[in-house]
Amino acid sequence: MTTDTVTLYTDGASRGNPGDAAWAYVIVREGEIIASSAGYIGIATNNVAEYNAVINGLRAARAHTKEGLLVRSDSELVVRQLTGRYRIKKEHLAALAGEVQRLVADFAEVRFESVPREHPYIQIADRLCNEALDAKARR
Repeated sequence: MTTDTVTLYTDGASRGNPGDAAWAYVIVREGEIIASSAGYIGIATNNVAEYNAVINGLRAARAHTKEGLLVRSDSELVVRQLTGRYRIKKEHLAALAGEVQRLVADFAEVRFESVPREHPYIQIADRLCNEALDAKARR
C-alpha cells in the first residue's frame, strides 16, 4: 500500500436475520474522516447488509483515491470470501461479491482486512447503521 492509502471501514446490520437491514461506511485518510454514509436496504440478512456496505463504500471511495485502498470490516465471513479464503456457496452472495470485484478494478490496489467490532471507526459505522434503522422505524 502507498503512503497516501485511504481506508474504508464498513458495517452492515440486520434487526432479525433476515430483518430490517442497513449498511454504512466511513472513509478515513491520515486519521481523519473524509466521508461517511449509511442507508436502509429493506429486509435482508446481515451478510447482505455487510456486502452492501462494502459496495457502497467502494463506490464512494472512488472520489477520494484511485491508488491504494484498505477495506476494513468486522465481518470475517465477507472478508474471507472476498480474499478467497472461503468459498461463496450462496448465489446471492456470489453476485454481491462479483459487484465488489468489478468495483475493485477502479483502484490500483485494494486490500481487505478483518478488524474487531470494537474498532473506533467500525463503532462509528455501526452507529450510522443503527441511525438508518431507527429512522426507518420512526417512519
